[in-house]
Amino acid sequence: MKLEVIDAKLLQNMFVAGAKLLDEKKQMVNEMNVFPVPDGDTGTNMSLTMLAAAKEVEKIDPTSIVAVGNAAASGSLRGARGNSGVILSQLIRGFAKGLTETPIDTLTLANAFQSGVDTAYKAVMKPKEGTILTVAREIATKAMQLSMEITDIEEFAKKVLEHGYEVLHQTPEMLPVLKEAGVVDAGGQGLLCILEGAAMVITGDIKINIKKPVSKPNEAAFSALKNFNTEDITFGYCTEFIVDRKKDANYDEMAMREYLETIGDSIVAVSDETFIKIHVHTDNPGLALQKGLEFGALTSIKIENMREQHSSIFDESTQQTEEPVGPRKSIAFVSIAAGSGIAEIMRSLGVEEVIEGGQTMNPSTEDISEAIKRAHAEHVIVLPNNKNIILAAEQAAQIESECKVHVVPSKTMPQGITAMVSYDASEDAESIVETMKESIGMVETAQITIAVRDTTIDGQAIKEGEYLGILENDIVEHNEDLKETFKNLLGKMNEDAEIITIYYGEEITEEIAAQYVAIAEEVFPDADVEVHSGGQPVYYFMISAE
Repeated sequence: MKLEVIDAKLLQNMFVAGAKLLDEKKQMVNEMNVFPVPDGDTGTNMSLTMLAAAKEVEKIDPTSIVAVGNAAASGSLRGARGNSGVILSQLIRGFAKGLTETPIDTLTLANAFQSGVDTAYKAVMKPKEGTILTVAREIATKAMQLSMEITDIEEFAKKVLEHGYEVLHQTPEMLPVLKEAGVVDAGGQGLLCILEGAAMVITGDIKINIKKPVSKPNEAAFSALKNFNTEDITFGYCTEFIVDRKKDANYDEMAMREYLETIGDSIVAVSDETFIKIHVHTDNPGLALQKGLEFGALTSIKIENMREQHSSIFDESTQQTEEPVGPRKSIAFVSIAAGSGIAEIMRSLGVEEVIEGGQTMNPSTEDISEAIKRAHAEHVIVLPNNKNIILAAEQAAQIESECKVHVVPSKTMPQGITAMVSYDASEDAESIVETMKESIGMVETAQITIAVRDTTIDGQAIKEGEYLGILENDIVEHNEDLKETFKNLLGKMNEDAEIITIYYGEEITEEIAAQYVAIAEEVFPDADVEVHSGGQPVYYFMISAE
């Protein structure tokens, strides 16, 4: 029997299966990365992003196609890691926009694919051919063509996948660096893993059993709740729901918060173009629901009597992080830092919220968003300090509604430190951001790590286990000897630099670092050479020249 439509339950299974297959194949995708460095790899970042989407999708009662799509969009948006994860989240977000409550046929799928591509392209300033965007675009185009000819979902999925792999195998011809390294695009491969997992649900090659998450009681919390007096509960009903936002809805998030404050407390109101999520403790749940109906249809309604359930441990989704108290500061900083030493330097320079992460551990959009909230300021300036975190920081800035977020596009830890050194507290936020942008352009950064695979880049045959000297974004030195790599890398940096700063990693001792300082002083006899324990993983040394 032909399968001609996808319902909410099947769509839920497809999202979860796609996430699981990518998780199984993430290492294979990682190994397609062109750069042979132990970075936050494409497969890992896409897998973590997709698993965040699947986690939200599994919580949904699969009676609403739109609710399933919105859950995937919301989860991937907040869980996005790295550039590949952010692009994937935008593909999912656009796909969700293309869904309605009508069962999904091949034409609806094709339109949703195209909506995803349009959304993702808008998120990338300078799209490159031969990347995940190219693969997604060509899949959407083929899907639209096939939807005019095919109504059988299984046949449609197989042909779309076949075309997707044809395009993927053409990516080395579109992007010379892929051809030289002898690999296809990792992001495109990751996308096809997701689609392949989804298709396996349709064809019956994989079965997905979604179980409702079971929360384990926290003993300390349980003990406290046993002694809790219900009279201390000001409002009795924990009320939570999602509004499928009407296109013409005149929704004002601040006005909604102000209204909810008149009927209750513990308020959370978040939204994007397609949905509004509300949480409020109130004695009049009907008033909250009635207000929500002004902006669209209600889904995922949950009302709990807290006085009756005071001895229960609430589901994780109803627990809210405490809001910072007190007046907002005028300006605050959020910075990503790889290593305890770098983190301490950032704090000493005035950074309120430090997210320890970077290579191999790219923070998610939600990690950055939560740090922005904790910073509790009118203006929050974010320093990503890694080119693979900039998009996630910008995405976090877009979903923040209670303060103005500025992202300074620092690509390295030394750039972020230089940006903070340039901070003048007497300036306003916009001036500070402009000064920081100028300052990071004056810093040259070099880093030393180790090759994790054999590859060829820019005519260089690199062997696994060699030390790699990276100047800005280019591998300019590879050598079996760490000291030779360090010395040769310094020799390729700005010879007119007046300050050389060395940050040594977690595998380098203070005594060993002193030996490298001597090498730097030999190469730059007229410069001031400074050294700090960065404590960073992955990179033996990070060096800045100013």
